[in-house]
Amino acid sequence: MKTVTALAGLAALAFAIPASARTVATASGPVKGVTSGTVTAFKGIPYAAPPVGANRWRAPQPVAPWKAVHDASDYGHDCSQAPFPPDAAPIATTPSEDCLYLNVWQPKGTKAGARLPVMVWIHGGGFVNGGSSPAIYTGEEFARDGVVFVSLNYRLGRFGFFAHPALESDDYGGNFGFLDQIAALHWVQKNVAAFGGDPANVTVLGESAGGMSMHMLLQSPLARGLFERAIVESGGGRDRTLPQPTIAKAAGIGDVFAPGATAAGLRAIPADKITGNLSMMTMAQPGYSGPMVDGRTIVGSPVDAARAGIDAPVPVMIGSNSADGFPTTDDKDKVFAGLGADADAARKLYDPDGTRPGLAVAAAVSADAMMIEPSRAVARALAPRQPVYLYRFAFPVPGWGDKLGGAPHASEIPYAFDTLALRKGAGPTAAESATASLMHKYWVAFAKTGRPDGLAGLPAWPRATAGDTTVQVIDENGARHEADPYTARLDFAEKRAEGK
Repeated sequence: MKTVTALAGLAALAFAIPASARTVATASGPVKGVTSGTVTAFKGIPYAAPPVGANRWRAPQPVAPWKAVHDASDYGHDCSQAPFPPDAAPIATTPSEDCLYLNVWQPKGTKAGARLPVMVWIHGGGFVNGGSSPAIYTGEEFARDGVVFVSLNYRLGRFGFFAHPALESDDYGGNFGFLDQIAALHWVQKNVAAFGGDPANVTVLGESAGGMSMHMLLQSPLARGLFERAIVESGGGRDRTLPQPTIAKAAGIGDVFAPGATAAGLRAIPADKITGNLSMMTMAQPGYSGPMVDGRTIVGSPVDAARAGIDAPVPVMIGSNSADGFPTTDDKDKVFAGLGADADAARKLYDPDGTRPGLAVAAAVSADAMMIEPSRAVARALAPRQPVYLYRFAFPVPGWGDKLGGAPHASEIPYAFDTLALRKGAGPTAAESATASLMHKYWVAFAKTGRPDGLAGLPAWPRATAGDTTVQVIDENGARHEADPYTARLDFAEKRAEGK
C-alpha cells in the first residue's frame, strides 16, 4: 500500500502545472516574472531609485533604467522597521532602507493592452511596520478573478515621515512615505498597460495606515487623476485616530531626534540609528512625528476635507470592523472613568446590564471613537457628491472574536483577499470560507464596475446618504443592508468628537 501511495504522489508531481517564466517590457527595462497555475507574478520591481545616501529624506527619484532582464521572481526588501512580533501579517523579507519596490499579479496569458481593471494595495502597520510581502497580501486571488493587482512598499518611520530645520532646501522634509505611494501610482499609469491593466480603471485600497493613506490620496492634489476608485478599510477619519502635527511642529520633533544636525549630517546617520526601536509598540516616543499636515499630501483631517469638497469625486467604499479598537485595559471602570462627564451615558450604551466583559467594552469604546464613527462621518460627508458605500465587517474571528465582542482590527484583510488559508493560526472554517468568497467578490465587483454589488448574484448594497443610519454588514451569515445597530453609540461618539 505504501508503494502505491508513493507512486501516486510521484504521478501527481509529474503532472502538476510547472512554473514558467514570462518577460514584460516596462518603461525602465524588461522584467521576468513567474507563472504558476493560472496567475503570473512579478515581484520586487523597482519603481524609484533607492532612497539612500543623497536620496534619503528627498522625494522619490526616477529609477535608473536597465537593459538586462530584471529577475522579478521574489519580493524586494520591505522598508526599514523594528520588529513587531504580535503582527498578524509578518513580513517575509529582511527590511532595508533600499525598499522602493512593487509587485504585479496578472491572469496567466494576459496580453499587453488587455485593459483589465487594476487594484493597487497599500499596506498598514501604523506607518512604522509592515510591507508588501506578507503571505495574506498576495494578489493571486484577485488575478484569478480577472484583475491586475499591484502592491507596493513605502518608506516607514523616520525614513518616511520626518521634518527637520536643516532640511530647509527640501521643504523642511515631510511625508516621504506618501510621496512614495504617489510615485508608485505614477509608475502604474506608465506601465500597467504592459501587464494587461487599464490605467484608466485603477482602484486604490488600503487598511489601517493604508486606509489613512486612502484618505490622503483622496485629498492630495498630487494624486488627482491617478485612480478612479478607492476602498478605505479601517482608515479612521478624524484627528483622534492618529494626531498629525503641522510640518513646523514636526521639524521641532525632528530636531529632538537629531539636535542641531546639518542636512549632510542627517544623511550620514547610520540607518539602524534612524530605525531605532520604533514599532507599533513604541510609536509614542520623542523624536518621531509620524505623518504631518504638509499642504501637499495631507491638507487636513479626512472628515474636514470630505465636507469641504476637497476629495477626488470618485466612488468610495469605506468601512471598519465591529471590534476595530485598541483596548489598553480590561477594566471597564477605568474605560468609563476616562470619559469624564460622559461616563454614565457611556455605561448605558456600552454596558447597560453590567455584564459585558471589560475587554469587549474597552474595544467597543475605542473602535467607535477611532474607526467606526469616523468612517460613518466621512461616508456621510462624501455622499452628496459621489457614490459611497459604507460597510462593517462583523465576523467574530475564531480566537479573538469572542473576547473582543466582534471582529478585531485588520481581521477583514484575508477575507477581502480570499487568503484565509495563508493566515497565521488555524485554517478557515466553512463559514469563514463562505464569507471570504462573498467579501472578495464585492471587492472585485467594485474594481470592475464601480459598485460593490455590480456583478450578478451579489446581495444588494445601496449607496450611503448624507444622514445615513444604515450599513452593509458582512458577517458569518453573509451580507445584508440594515439599520445600524450601533447608531446610538456612534451618535454618542460623534458628539464627543465634535464637542456637541
